[in-house]
Amino acid sequence: MTCWYEGPLAAFDTETTGVDVESDRIVSAAIVVQDSAGARARTTRWLVNPGIPVPAGATEVHGLTDDHLQRNGRWPSPVMEEIARELAELNASGRPLVVMNAPFDLTLLDRELRRHRASSLGRYLENHPLCVLDPRVLDKHLDRYRKGRRTLTDLCEHYEVELTGAHDAAADARASLDVIRAIGRRFAARLERLNPAELHSLQAVWHAGQARGLQAWFARSGTVEVVDPAWPLRPELPAAA
Repeated sequence: MTCWYEGPLAAFDTETTGVDVESDRIVSAAIVVQDSAGARARTTRWLVNPGIPVPAGATEVHGLTDDHLQRNGRWPSPVMEEIARELAELNASGRPLVVMNAPFDLTLLDRELRRHRASSLGRYLENHPLCVLDPRVLDKHLDRYRKGRRTLTDLCEHYEVELTGAHDAAADARASLDVIRAIGRRFAARLERLNPAELHSLQAVWHAGQARGLQAWFARSGTVEVVDPAWPLRPELPAAA
């Protein structure tokens, strides 16, 4: 039987106006689908005019300027609908979804759906709950004592995965997919008996533990920052009274 990390996978990634999932916007997104390890990947890309200015700091990261997005980007509402429907179709087919740092990208998509479609990611996925594989969570759990950063670029270097054009949504999605396959092979003895659905449930527990550890480290260092333990999607903030 083919192990999950050699079989069908899809990957999702976004580029954004910033790092606040509640207020920042998606400016580009990509879904990469691959039927097996080494097979040709199919990529769908979206470019979005977010309707708000793109900070210079964000443009320095992904290279997308206000002028370019206004000229070439589509309005957010139909784009978010298309992304959510494609993710729902992939999920319904039983294909695991690879998302690096899933609470960021999936929560941003959820908030964009609420903002522009009066809907939510959960509504699109209500008949087939998500099955997510997060390279960041898996790597931190399986190799927890390794020192150093664990960004996508770092993981690509560590697992010897090629990443050309970092901070392009399609390039990052494909690299995330390749990293997941590399993690699966390296830790096959610990992962091959688990199916993706079991891994999804375990990652929620592992991420919560990782968040508690990071929160404790922040407290010891005097850093005022809250680490959300929710995975793979952060709950909606309660409405202001």
